Amino acid sequence: MLLLIVLSAIVALLLLITVAKLNPFVSLIITAIGVGLATGMPLISPDPTKVPGIIDSLKAGMGNTLGFLAIVLALGTMLGKMMAESGGAERIAQTLIARFGEKNVHWAMMFVAFIVGIPVFFQVGFVLLIPLVFTIARQTGVSLVQIGVPLVAGLSVVHGLVPPHPAAMAAVGIFKADVGLTILYSLIVGLPTAILAGPVYGKWIGKRIHKTVPKEIGDQLVEHKEAKELPGFFNTVFTVLVPVILMLAASIAELTLEKGTTAFSVFKFLGDPIVALLIATVYSFFSLGFFRGLSRDTVLKFTNDCLGPTATILLVIGAGGAFNKVLLDSGIGKYIADLAQESSISPILLGWGIAAMIRVATGSATVSMMTAAGIVAPIAAAVPGTNLELLVLATGAGSLILSHVNDSGFWMIKEYFGMSVKETLQTWTVLETIISVAALGFILLLNIFV
Repeated sequence: MLLLIVLSAIVALLLLITVAKLNPFVSLIITAIGVGLATGMPLISPDPTKVPGIIDSLKAGMGNTLGFLAIVLALGTMLGKMMAESGGAERIAQTLIARFGEKNVHWAMMFVAFIVGIPVFFQVGFVLLIPLVFTIARQTGVSLVQIGVPLVAGLSVVHGLVPPHPAAMAAVGIFKADVGLTILYSLIVGLPTAILAGPVYGKWIGKRIHKTVPKEIGDQLVEHKEAKELPGFFNTVFTVLVPVILMLAASIAELTLEKGTTAFSVFKFLGDPIVALLIATVYSFFSLGFFRGLSRDTVLKFTNDCLGPTATILLVIGAGGAFNKVLLDSGIGKYIADLAQESSISPILLGWGIAAMIRVATGSATVSMMTAAGIVAPIAAAVPGTNLELLVLATGAGSLILSHVNDSGFWMIKEYFGMSVKETLQTWTVLETIISVAALGFILLLNIFV
């Protein structure tokens, strides 16, 4: 019955958006309330900490999602605006086009995303690099899909498979795997997976779905003045890499410094995504603004103007988080986990399968990976010869599969790329599934040798 409710909710949501032409934000909230009612959740709970009500879940889902993302998107958009107006994004775009050529620039985007994405959250890497995607798409005339798919593929692979990302690191701890070996294996598995889902699939689907840069958000994040002296390539790249460097330093501190010490606290504080982006954004005011002759009033105008177009994006992402939270609180994720626990297949396939089922039902990669790890860990401990590092990767791969309308990331990609729901399913959903299945294949192949 719970699975039927999930399927019905997804169909209803698609019909509200595509047939009834209802605003996605309103459609997501209505569908979330419908799921809560259908699963018997209380309307208002006297004690939300024990049994959350529908309204409690909606508020918590919206708040938890936007509590992090609203700050990240706002700061990332300001940083992107400074890159655009200074000509920094244009400088990087011209350099990549010159080095790789227009025909191969989508390969460059995949490698840049893979490297930048290792120490940062998916959303942080996305808002850091999206101005570059928009600039290259406008300069070359290549479909935004062909340039953008390799970007999100590279970011998604490292988000799901490569420590020190939180879910992957937590899974390493739960399975008691070796961190160094997990990182090594994740790179061996991740690179070919990102190539298949990114440049290879991106070029194929880009020929079939030709999207131009959405005007409203694109005008904020792409340089559109005629001629000006562009900032240096190193200066621009360093500005973009400031948050990456800070987050990487925090990850190294996590592994090398004793917890509770002053040095550990300082590194973890500076490496928090919000603080790191704040530092990078303020630094960009100087490196791409004041030091290049822009006045304080001009920089203020840039940072004010760029926030307006993010309002719709934030609301839709927040509603996706609310829908996801209702699905979790209704018990659907636990129900699927309990079903899968009765299986007797190999731990690697079991970890992938449980994570995949919870991901499809609830939309959360982190929740599905954490839940699957908790279920499979005692089973793996009882099965001799299980490669724990590959088990971490398999669980992460399963947690990426089939992202659709119950995932807030789905709505972020849709809004930034200016796509319809159908086009987002054909691009983002398919590439996430390619990542999940291809990674599993490479994991099973690697398991033969290690």
